[in-house]
Amino acid sequence: MNPMTRLILRVLGIVLTLTLFALALVWGYRRAGEPEACRSITYILADGDERVYVFRNELEGMLHSLDIHPVGRRVDQLSLQRIENTVRQHPMVRTAECYITPWHDVRVVITQRVPLLRVLTAEGTYLIDTDRRLMQARPAVKDSVLRVTGQVEMTMAAGQLADFAFWLRDNRYWRPRIDHVHIRSAEMAVILLRDKRQPHVLIGRMDDYEKKLHKLQLFLDKGREATQDKQYTELDLRYAGQVVAR
Repeated sequence: MNPMTRLILRVLGIVLTLTLFALALVWGYRRAGEPEACRSITYILADGDERVYVFRNELEGMLHSLDIHPVGRRVDQLSLQRIENTVRQHPMVRTAECYITPWHDVRVVITQRVPLLRVLTAEGTYLIDTDRRLMQARPAVKDSVLRVTGQVEMTMAAGQLADFAFWLRDNRYWRPRIDHVHIRSAEMAVILLRDKRQPHVLIGRMDDYEKKLHKLQLFLDKGREATQDKQYTELDLRYAGQVVAR
């Protein structure tokens, strides 16, 4: 092989090597710049220490049913807003926030709905939550909340009775003493005390209950022995300045 041919082959070899090296660099940069696939999804219950009403299998089923489950999909193709909106449709979810970690994992932070009162009527049982919204009465919901029975309209449950439940929740004296409220009509609410020896308490309309129950508190503290007598079946708070015992 003459020197000229050897030189040409050497030059061609160098050019080929440089070309392959350049292609490798370009391919490597492209690979480094390609969005990674989502590796996992984690659901975090922010209030999970207090209650667990939302379960992973339920959320997984919701995302799969809409074909928006993120695992295995490129992170640049994920719609975090759709995932958030879908998780919020769960009947026990109050809020949901979705984000992607630097490790390409999807996290969904959830707060759950909090029951305020439980309503039991002839038509069925339901809950009112702390946002005054209708909430399913699921077996998993074991919070100790005010019970209301009788002729309860939804507007009353989410209005006056929710007001009373908020007030009762923060009242140290009455919270452990009141068992439940029975609604005979819009004009007559009856409070049943946990101490079964005590008479039923007629409160009338669900207004001014703070004053009415303060009046009853003074009466019970001063006349506890008298009210435990079985001849009294009712204590009526509807009259100003007095408790009528029957």
